[in-house]
Amino acid sequence: MTKRTTLVLSDETYEQLVAESIKRYGNVRAISRVVNDLVEQRSARPKSVMDLIYSKKLKRTSPKEFERLRKRLSRRFDR
Repeated sequence: MTKRTTLVLSDETYEQLVAESIKRYGNVRAISRVVNDLVEQRSARPKSVMDLIYSKKLKRTSPKEFERLRKRLSRRFDR
């Protein structure tokens, strides 16, 4: 389902969207599709390292268990 909204864009941003719309779809009326594509691409990117570090963890691991897993993984790379 689609929703309508209004965006207030700077002249430069609008011109870039118009150019991208013409390049991708051959007309200016596809600006909404360009914006949707860009937002979807941005939200599909992997999280930054800092986001991963500070995010809620799914499993707790003791330091001893972590060291054991790290050594096992390290051996796999040494092969």
